[in-house]
Amino acid sequence: MSTPVTPTLIALPDALHGERVLLRPYRVDDAEALFTAIDESREHLRPWMPWVESHANVDDTRDYCARCAASWILRSDLTIGIFTAAGDRLLGGTGLHNPNWQLRSFEIGYWLRASATGQGFMTETVGLLAKFALDDLQANRVEIYCDVTNDASRRVAERSGCLLEGRLRNALPASDGGPRDSFVFSLVPADRERVFG
Repeated sequence: MSTPVTPTLIALPDALHGERVLLRPYRVDDAEALFTAIDESREHLRPWMPWVESHANVDDTRDYCARCAASWILRSDLTIGIFTAAGDRLLGGTGLHNPNWQLRSFEIGYWLRASATGQGFMTETVGLLAKFALDDLQANRVEIYCDVTNDASRRVAERSGCLLEGRLRNALPASDGGPRDSFVFSLVPADRERVFG
């Protein structure tokens, strides 16, 4: 019988540093910058991110940041902000979601503010996060789900070296509340050498 995992005792870094991005947990004092990023990008995000409407004002976002910080401590969800390498501009959000600490399985979700898209920030972010999950958290599986019509999100998963496993029918809620199909991509330890060298 394996030893039970105590997630709150698993050490996590304060930040992950890439060439152009800094990834770190949200703090309550990030609320205004996060709200601004969401607010300027509502039309860009709305088709894929139903949660956009839950950020109606800065207080909604402040509450969200506080809940993300609590989930980080409990290791029940590892939501993090994407910042420029200098830490002076919030670019979007990502994280290791739905963690299964016994299996060591994580889902990477991601979004960028409209003014930061198409510049390679997300491909770098996903690579950095996937490498951290495989190397430091000993992940046995890293997953990415994306709407089958979200070409930009699909391209990020592909450029990050993830393998397409299939199409899940009626697997995600659409912004109108109905179901939508999703692609599922993954990385497993056997992919480590191919993707990261």
